[in-house]
Amino acid sequence: MPGQALPLLSFMDLSVIIVNYNVRYFLEQALLSVERAMVGLEVEVWVVDNNSADASVSMVRERFPWVKVIANEHNPGFSVANNQAIRKASGKYVLLLNPDTVVEEDTFRRCFDFMEAHAQAGGLGVRMMDGQGRFLPESKRGLPTPWVAFTKAFGLARLFPRSRRFNHYHLGYLPEDKVHAVEILAGAYMWMRRAALDKVGLLDEDFFMYGEDIDLSYRLLKGGYENYYLPTTSIIHYKGESTKRGSLNYVRVFYQAMIIFARKHFVGSQARLLTLLMQLAIYVRAALTLLANGWRTLRYPLLDAAGIYLGLRLLKSLWSAYHFGDPDYFPAYINYLHFPAYTLLWVGSIFLSGGYDRPFALGRMLRALGIGTLLLFAIYGLLAEALRPSRALLLLGAAWAGAWTLLVRSTAHFVQYGHLRMAADADQRLLIIGSEAETERTLSLLQRAGVQRNYLGRIAPTGEGATTSAIGSAGQLAVLTGIYKANELIFCSADLSLEAIQRWMSQLGPKIQYRILPEASSSIIGSHRSDQRGTLYTIDVALRINEAPQRRAKWLFDKGMSLLLLLFSPLLIWATKDKRGYWQHCWSVLTGQRHWVGYAQPDPQYDTLPKLKPGIFDPVVGTTVTDPGTLHQVNFLYARDYGVGEDWSIFWRGLLQQPAK
Repeated sequence: MPGQALPLLSFMDLSVIIVNYNVRYFLEQALLSVERAMVGLEVEVWVVDNNSADASVSMVRERFPWVKVIANEHNPGFSVANNQAIRKASGKYVLLLNPDTVVEEDTFRRCFDFMEAHAQAGGLGVRMMDGQGRFLPESKRGLPTPWVAFTKAFGLARLFPRSRRFNHYHLGYLPEDKVHAVEILAGAYMWMRRAALDKVGLLDEDFFMYGEDIDLSYRLLKGGYENYYLPTTSIIHYKGESTKRGSLNYVRVFYQAMIIFARKHFVGSQARLLTLLMQLAIYVRAALTLLANGWRTLRYPLLDAAGIYLGLRLLKSLWSAYHFGDPDYFPAYINYLHFPAYTLLWVGSIFLSGGYDRPFALGRMLRALGIGTLLLFAIYGLLAEALRPSRALLLLGAAWAGAWTLLVRSTAHFVQYGHLRMAADADQRLLIIGSEAETERTLSLLQRAGVQRNYLGRIAPTGEGATTSAIGSAGQLAVLTGIYKANELIFCSADLSLEAIQRWMSQLGPKIQYRILPEASSSIIGSHRSDQRGTLYTIDVALRINEAPQRRAKWLFDKGMSLLLLLFSPLLIWATKDKRGYWQHCWSVLTGQRHWVGYAQPDPQYDTLPKLKPGIFDPVVGTTVTDPGTLHQVNFLYARDYGVGEDWSIFWRGLLQQPAK
């Protein structure tokens, strides 16, 4: 049950509470925007960290010493963490704010004035937009009664977004630019009167994540208060950067929260019906999520494999009829032996090269097909004569594989983007809006991170004097974006108001990718896939070990070396320093418990690097380095510059020079 707050003597206007979990870069930007919005009000800010592993706490303490920090040593959940700060807060109003948000400079003042003018208002939400400037329908929500929950869970609300009957969940029939009394507030920005919380209680700690905002909003209504939606100010909400809404875990946790809500607030048949609907929704949405995730992951490999295999069978018939005058010239077994092997090797080559991670990188894909073809010819030459049906058929198959994969990607690109200029996606046309100094800093960060962009020029902030270094002013941004055909904008927030940034995002629309460089920050932040939650774009330092092809190469190195060591153990075991651990290490790497090469320990900042399993050897193998700072720098360079060649060098140095760990 919700914990009851004791009445406090309020001496602050507002207490802002942010619960953070592993979203350091978003949190930094959120706090910078909060700092601007505090002007003119007495505000205290609390950050409750739920045991993040990305150095969030140290960042807050070093950069924002005025923020009050509660650092939990475990993750007690969203409700518990908020309540920890609410009990210590002293503001007349309490704002629960997500770390992946950006508020405007006047947001707090407008909300404060509204609540002061509406004594019966218990809670207030504002207009929210995503990282592409689109209005977020969860800015205003209705109570999830059984019918409302049914329309939401089974997609009727999405099919009929403006319908009063089918989309009461998001109140889609109410205009987004008008003030409304609403039933449910969004937990991303939940402004509440402290006196109302003292009366109805804090967040219900039975809700670990999701549902607690619905529960508290409903209790405010039952307590005699009203909740409002205020569209005269807006915030950016990057939508769940610390959660994966396309995951099965999200489906389970979200709808389980709805079941808790139903059992708590409804009785009799209404409660049983809503519980049954939510339990059914868990299975239906889980199945749909599995199908959707599976299709997103496997659509290109499946289309490639099906097209290549069917094409090979057609080519066999055509070549047999044309060259040999007999459609049945080749033996039938090549349909079930050779062609599946050809298909698997070509598709596998594309996969290992990263061609499915970047499906429109045609050069990478064609190189992979070329390597696969060379391997096929090498294997073909080693086969017995009876198992070599035709080199010409293999060559024709390679040509068909290239043509088919190009056709698949061209069609997909046209459907997704409306054009066939696939190079345009790799050739981002960038405009930077900011001062000359901040623009130079932006370009330096991009260069350090190894991010390639077609830089078009600088847009000067409004009010900047005449200068030859800018191609235009911010007042002309819409026109300049069209003239230069820019598809990416980076806003330097040190030179621009957050209100202006959000206005431009709304005006220019979702076809452009928007990034923000927070003042004095080393990261450029945005979210360019707002339809799929949780897309993080951070430019700080590009770490090659994070790239999918490098991860696969490391996996292949581990498995391949383990198998080779086991195969040649009679010869190699006598050359190693650690004969006793030889078999044990091979087995632990082969079964995925360890890597052959991992990070050096002890490293006090180990958690800030991409995760790796413990290594048998590390980058300082064969040395006596023990200084933690040096070890972290070595680990950082290993992650940043990772390549299989580095693993190979460390592996043999460790195998031959010293016992493994």
